[in-house]
Amino acid sequence: MARRRPWPRRPRGAAEVLAAGVVALAMAVAAVQLITATAHTLLDYWPLALPAALLALSAPVRRIARIAAVRRRRARRLAQLRITLAQFDAMDDQEFEYALRDLLIRDGWPARKVGRGGDQAADVIGEHTRRGRIVVQAKLTRVGGKVTSSVMYVVNGTAGPVHGADHAVVITNGAFTRSAMAWGDQYGVHWVDRDRLRRWAEDGTALDELLRLPPRPRRVSGRLRGPGRTAGSPLDRAP
Repeated sequence: MARRRPWPRRPRGAAEVLAAGVVALAMAVAAVQLITATAHTLLDYWPLALPAALLALSAPVRRIARIAAVRRRRARRLAQLRITLAQFDAMDDQEFEYALRDLLIRDGWPARKVGRGGDQAADVIGEHTRRGRIVVQAKLTRVGGKVTSSVMYVVNGTAGPVHGADHAVVITNGAFTRSAMAWGDQYGVHWVDRDRLRRWAEDGTALDELLRLPPRPRRVSGRLRGPGRTAGSPLDRAP
């Protein structure tokens, strides 16, 4: 059985009471001295301490403000257009392409549907003032369907050279094979599977935020420089 910790007993006799009082007085004096020293330090260094305190408080305030701003932007996008996965699944190929075009327009990409025979792996093309040109290949699948690496190869070969894309993306209401996702990540062909499509169309996350698309590349001496379609970029090279 565990032994119980003994409680401090009360002082007995005048001598113990006096000793306890002296100890208590000494502790009180030490506490007052500590508080006084701290106050003097703050008064002496408040020009440095105040900005430091404000800086420490500003970080969580900025984070809360950013979260609130993101939520407001998503709410505005969803008020303009929201498409559910069930609605996508009920579409035909043409409706799917028009829906992707409308979602790009919602996100600030003036876009047009171009998919038709001989479209060379471009169903929708959008232009963004900051992000540049995006080329979308739409792949509507049935339940359990998966997009394979062969689609990624074709998009990689035409998005930059044929359509002048800064960003190429394949979008499906289904899934991608592991090799297709790995190949796309390696060669700069973005992919949007069913989960990402839900986050984009249903939850209101902008496509450029979802895929972390870089800004439009700068032109230097007539050539593109920076993220996007530069010489030797993923969109301009074959595997």
